[in-house]
Amino acid sequence: MKKESGATKSVWVDQVQLPPTEALNENITCDVCIVGAGIAGLTTAYLLSKEGRKVVVLESKNIGGGESSRTTAHLSNALDEQFYNLVKLFGKEGARLACQSHGQAIDKIEEIVGQEDIDCDFTRVDGYLIATTPDEAEKLGQELEALQQIGWQDVIMRKHSPVDTLSTFPCLHYPNQGRFHIMKYLAGLAKAIMENGGRIFTGAHVKEFKSGAVATVVTTHNRSVSANHLVVATNTPVNDRITIHTKQAPYRTYAIGVQVPKDTVPDALYWDMKDPYHYVRLQKDTVGDAANDILIVGGEDHKTGQNHNPAESFRKLEDWTRQKFPMAGQVQYVWSGQVYEPVDGLAYIGRNPGDEDNVYIATGDSGHGMTHGTIAGMLITDLIMERPNPWAKLYDPSRSPLKSVGEYLKENLNVAAQFKDYVTPGEVDDPMQVLPGTGSIMRKGAQKIAVYCDQDGVRHQCSAVCPHMGCVVSWNTVESSWDCPCHGSRFDPFGKVITGPSTADLGKVNQE
Repeated sequence: MKKESGATKSVWVDQVQLPPTEALNENITCDVCIVGAGIAGLTTAYLLSKEGRKVVVLESKNIGGGESSRTTAHLSNALDEQFYNLVKLFGKEGARLACQSHGQAIDKIEEIVGQEDIDCDFTRVDGYLIATTPDEAEKLGQELEALQQIGWQDVIMRKHSPVDTLSTFPCLHYPNQGRFHIMKYLAGLAKAIMENGGRIFTGAHVKEFKSGAVATVVTTHNRSVSANHLVVATNTPVNDRITIHTKQAPYRTYAIGVQVPKDTVPDALYWDMKDPYHYVRLQKDTVGDAANDILIVGGEDHKTGQNHNPAESFRKLEDWTRQKFPMAGQVQYVWSGQVYEPVDGLAYIGRNPGDEDNVYIATGDSGHGMTHGTIAGMLITDLIMERPNPWAKLYDPSRSPLKSVGEYLKENLNVAAQFKDYVTPGEVDDPMQVLPGTGSIMRKGAQKIAVYCDQDGVRHQCSAVCPHMGCVVSWNTVESSWDCPCHGSRFDPFGKVITGPSTADLGKVNQE
């Protein structure tokens, strides 16, 4: 049996009956075409359908089949970048708007859950930012001062977190955060979109974008959708080649779901201050053992395609979990996902730079995909409806990266360094050296070849060069995929594209 990509499984995937969708078998026109059926795409589609707009959503997989199904589903306006850094980058007013927008995104999710009667375990919980060293405790003081400067007076310093084993140092207590079951929520959104007259097509992989007064997208089955407005909400833009990709970087992030006895961990969000940091939340176990809950722990991030032993990240994550939560039991779920880190800490949401004014993107979600995605729906809806939005300038994709020039240069120098792979030897000299269920890079003359051996011992070869910008891919042992170390495109073992920015599969091997 052939081993497919997506070898890990998130806590969300087995518990939801998604509403039936359509297959795109004709060329159609609409008011708004949205590419991507994750939280950003479906929130945008939902809000626009409520405005009476004729909306079409195209998704190459299933509803939530991209990174939305691989989130840990924190809902928070306690941002990873820390507000003392955001004040430096965007000023007090910009930092205040960032805080406000994420808070209003949580409110919007709660509002939609109530309006549409979506049973998705939405719950308001508190959040705790944990210091574990004297230096981190000092940074907590800086953060509290910044929060007071932007007017968030409800955050307070506490001597200890609700979980004694996390740390003996202080923590910041953020009220009114949240959590929910992402796939149940997306199923409810999709149902409401279709009830409002919107259409959702799955299995519709877009291969071509044509800008103009009327934007057109073309799928791999040569069906087209033409629209007055085009929204690309695919985690990272698949309609751009360079501009946005120089201002953000792809990271793999890891998560485990561990059984804990019910009521042994207070229901809250927890974050430490390490680099990479860890993030923790509780999910009530509604399908398993009623005596237990699921503790979801994420972290151990690294640049995509630049770690040759990603399984080690799971081991480190479990070790950290058992140290900090001694009550942790059996690991029930393991999964990884991909986040894009903008160089200045905030997402890029709005009109696509260098494109027509009717083309919009939502990307750079960092560790706050659920709220950034909801912000995207709210902001892009206002732009299309020609309403002013106070967040438009803050999230403008065309904003300059110069305020964070050090991070910008670091990430782009990292990308440039990946091209050294063209002159390095292969990992194997012969396809027969590749073991079943694994992949390796082989050099053949001037070519770099991606060799995958399936479980039956059959070797499959394709070009190892990513079609997006020409970087050499790397084998991901955790997800059984080929990952691009430059801009994060991913391909299944046989070279078929899983996620962009590439829209094309890995090429065939040149037989000359």
